[in-house]
Amino acid sequence: MKVGIREGEIPILEIAGDEKARMSLVVMKFGGTSVEDPAAIGRTAAIVAGRVSAGKNPVVIVSAMAKVTDQLLRAAASAATGDKTGALSISSRLRSRHKDTACALVKDAKAASELLTWMDQKFDALDEVLRGLAAILELTPRISDLIVSNGERLSCRMIAAAFRERGIDAEAVDARQVVLTDSQYQKAAPMDAAIEKRAEEKLRPLVKAGKVPVMGGFIGSNEDGITTTLGRGGSDFTGALIGGALNADAIEIWTDVDGIMTADPRVCPDALRVKVISFEEAAELAYFGAKVLHPATILPAVKKNIPVLVLNSRNPANEGTRIISLAPHCRSPFKSIAVKKKLSIIDVVASRMLMTHGYLKEIFTVFDKHQCAVDMVSTSEVSVSLTVDSNDKLPAVAADLSRLADVKYEGKKALICLVGEDIRGQNGMAAQVFNAVRHINVRMISQGASEINMSFMIDEEDADEAVRSLHGAFFQDPDPAIFDVEARKAAVSS
Repeated sequence: MKVGIREGEIPILEIAGDEKARMSLVVMKFGGTSVEDPAAIGRTAAIVAGRVSAGKNPVVIVSAMAKVTDQLLRAAASAATGDKTGALSISSRLRSRHKDTACALVKDAKAASELLTWMDQKFDALDEVLRGLAAILELTPRISDLIVSNGERLSCRMIAAAFRERGIDAEAVDARQVVLTDSQYQKAAPMDAAIEKRAEEKLRPLVKAGKVPVMGGFIGSNEDGITTTLGRGGSDFTGALIGGALNADAIEIWTDVDGIMTADPRVCPDALRVKVISFEEAAELAYFGAKVLHPATILPAVKKNIPVLVLNSRNPANEGTRIISLAPHCRSPFKSIAVKKKLSIIDVVASRMLMTHGYLKEIFTVFDKHQCAVDMVSTSEVSVSLTVDSNDKLPAVAADLSRLADVKYEGKKALICLVGEDIRGQNGMAAQVFNAVRHINVRMISQGASEINMSFMIDEEDADEAVRSLHGAFFQDPDPAIFDVEARKAAVSS
């Protein structure tokens, strides 16, 4: 199987011989910018139609329209403070936006009327929830999930109708009937076995009938049927969960960039597209700040060894980035540079306790109690330094840690993560890295814990400069087998 054969402007998977009939199911996830307005949804429809005409069986996962989730969260927050008028005003604007988009997409009078009536019913129900919230003044995680789930529920139904208008035999499927989770509202954990069973019951028959199921990402339900969400960025996760459940032949993540890049193009205009990367490397980048993928996205694909393609719905001719279990060797030392900002360093100093049996366990028990994830750890003879996301849990964490030792914490830090293959096996690599950032104060270093990751902590205000310096040092002569060197040449010549 290889990537890059095009049908029209859309890259497809070419499958040889007897594999062609077997390898037909592809899960396609489209992010908020890929469904943000009628034009974007039209592009998405064309991409899906291309897959269908190429003999593929797509299952489509869609996000809410761009910025809708943020607006729903603001409506919920306004209602929780008693600002009923403000909350209903946001809902009214969202109602108008969705209905205007639906009218632009669906011209069949009967289909449009049915869709608009359904939308009004959903917004009427949302308004009732907001009014109730403004009365009780308590925004629980459960109510928050119910409110924000409206974005995906609306986009799913509307996009399915738009697909049918364009000749795609699409059927909207309520994701809550397929994606079963626990009851950890706002960041629910999926129940893999239950999802596989539901996918076979709800989705497989549609695929076999030649239909294109369209589901909302990000949302699910617990065993009692109560709406849950997978957390921000969870639409990618949904795509991978469904791909794994159906044993798809590929999972496509359609976004608004050409794939995984060697650095953020807004920071490094000469950043290169990475053509192919391993699951392990992509997961590391996702966790440490790369915005293209949700950190958990890779896991269901890894379990089933399903290739993941990151593609650009605004530039569907581009081959994007292919994520596979074992990437080819790269002669360049690094594949990409990720940045994770808004971090804090916590220093725990206890000169008499550090080497005491069980002391480190006590420290990490505190972080576990507060469900506060640690990114990096460094120890010395008398202290332990840890890096965590800067959030409102820090004072409580510090208070508990202070019972064990002296504690101080410092915010506005950034973690720079360089990802590549066999980093610790390359002589002199650390010297090259820190020579490139010798003009920047480095607070913590992690090397050797992973073969594919070298990380260090600096002040947040120095992050962009550090990335530019590292990119300039390590991506001047990139491996053309791994990186899209031709795109850089074309940009320079133009």
